[in-house]
Parts: sequence; C-alpha cells; structure tokens
Amino acid sequence: MKVLVPVKRVIDYNVKVRVKADGTGVDLANVKMSMNPFDEIAVEEAIRLKEKGIVTEIVVVSIGVKQAQETLRTALAMGADRAILIEAAADVNTDIEPLAVAKLLAAVVAEEAPGLVLAGKQAIDNDMNATGQMLAALLGWSQATFVSELAIDGDTATVTREVDGGLQTISVKMPAIVTVDLRLNEPRYASLPNIMKAKAKPLALKTPADYGVDVSPRLSVLKTVEPAGRKAGIKVGSVAELLSKLKDEAGVI
Repeated sequence: MKVLVPVKRVIDYNVKVRVKADGTGVDLANVKMSMNPFDEIAVEEAIRLKEKGIVTEIVVVSIGVKQAQETLRTALAMGADRAILIEAAADVNTDIEPLAVAKLLAAVVAEEAPGLVLAGKQAIDNDMNATGQMLAALLGWSQATFVSELAIDGDTATVTREVDGGLQTISVKMPAIVTVDLRLNEPRYASLPNIMKAKAKPLALKTPADYGVDVSPRLSVLKTVEPAGRKAGIKVGSVAELLSKLKDEAGVI
C-alpha cells in the first residue's frame, strides 16, 4: 500500500512570532522555519507502518514556496521514499488556503492512487484544521481526525480519537484520510547518513497549473495584531475574597 503524507513549512514552534510594525502580517525575515509538528508525526507514523510491512511506499507532498524543498528533504531523511513540491506561491508570506490545498491534494491522490493519506490535524501557523476534512469530502473517502492511535488490518483502519469527552475508538474503511494528533508517536531524528541519502531521493517539481487548480485567495487579511498582554495576577487572603472577586470583578460566577 502506498501512503501520501502532506507536509507544510511553518515557523519553527520554538520561535516567538512577531507581527510586522505596519500590521500587514507576521514578520518572517531571518526566522527559522521547519516542518509542521503534526505533519512530522504523520511522516513518522507512515515510516512505522512501512517498517511493519503494511506500507510499501511513502510519498510526501508540500504546497507552497520553493523553500519547502528543505522541509521535504527532512521528510526524505526521516525515511520517506520520494517527494513532490507544488510551487504555488513565490512570496513566503503567501499562505495557500485550505480549499486550494485540498483540491491540489485531491489531484495528487488521483495521480498517485495511495491507499491512505496521513496528515497532521492542523498547521501551527493558521490553526485552521480544515484541509484533511475538505480532502475527504472532495474524494468521498472515509476520514478519521485527531488520531492518537492507529491500527490497520486489511482494508480497515481502527483509530482512537481525542475528543472533548475523552477518547473515541472507531473503524473506517480504506482508502481513508487520517489526521494525526500529538500523542500518536514521537518523531525520530534523521541520522547524518540518511540526510546525505535524502539528497539523492526523487523530488518532483510541479505547479498548480499542472493539476488545473486555481489557488487564488478567497480571503483578504485586513490587519494583523498581536494578542493583548496578559495582566498580572493578584493574591487573595481568603476563599470568600476569591469568590467575591470572581463574581463581582471577573463576572465568571
């Protein structure tokens, strides 16, 4: 079985995000970029499935700027077999919207015919959590989201999902879209020999035009601002004072 894993280039999760002085967006100048952490977990799970003999080939795909080749090489160094970059933007500040990404991924799925798409549940830059669900709708495939455990048996995938009330276990028919959560696994570090080998692995360059997809934005960002700073807390002398402040000042009870 072939597995397709979409990966996104985002600001590294250790970096403190800064907003541009003119409010036109996030400052990306000289900022460290890396693979979206949820996507890294999806790559790791695909590799583990291959090590178990369930998966025969892992294809990673990224949609964005040409610099995303670095992100794809990281996935190849981890253990993916080949990569596809769809260069859909020239400006690093341009974020391709989820529907356009889903349409492009649907076209890649039609071309590659994978039995499973493993994706991160969301990207940490926009937190939209929409691409996987949109892709499932476009393909008419089964979907399982927020997955913290995954087991595949024949044409059935059994997953444990993290939901508001706790954990939910469901089974879906393959082919399927599975979006993964943090607790599914801990991604491996790429070894130096594998990093060198990754340079020789195939990386195909495509454009949205190759798939007949229009990636023109449907949304306009009017202004970007940083969230308000958190006010300092205070100490209270008794439970009665705490309850009074919660009721009269905070208005939460």
